[in-house]
Amino acid sequence: MLILSGGVTENEFNSVCAIFPVQLQWGECGPAGTLLYPTYFRWFDAATWNLFAQVGYHAKRMRAEHLATPLVSAECHIRNPAEQQDRCVVRSCIARWGGKSFVVRHDVVREDGTLLAQGSETRVLGRYENGPGSPMKGQAISEEMKALFRAR
Repeated sequence: MLILSGGVTENEFNSVCAIFPVQLQWGECGPAGTLLYPTYFRWFDAATWNLFAQVGYHAKRMRAEHLATPLVSAECHIRNPAEQQDRCVVRSCIARWGGKSFVVRHDVVREDGTLLAQGSETRVLGRYENGPGSPMKGQAISEEMKALFRAR
């Protein structure tokens, strides 16, 4: 599902947002029955792929065009504990575009509306010289690509 972003600050991009549903499973919990933090990063990665797919840049297209979005940094701030069987959504939007990099903002919200975590990923748009597995170079992010993510 794709939705429009709310208000943005001066330096933020007014992005469409994608909703990625998740449910906390037993194997993702620690002994206290709460979410293990690496799960948030797995969810963020999957939600970023979902966001790109929602605007037409699905994995198959990315491979065909020799594109990739390697991660260069990530952060997560846990606001409330998540527990086994919680149903949540990860709401993901582009927060900022650079020349070759971009920032994806993620909010994890439980179905009762409780904000569980907020995070971000900084990624670079790269192009493989001769397809996946070959050397990669940073790729300038086109205005056409940015336009696909712009809230209308």
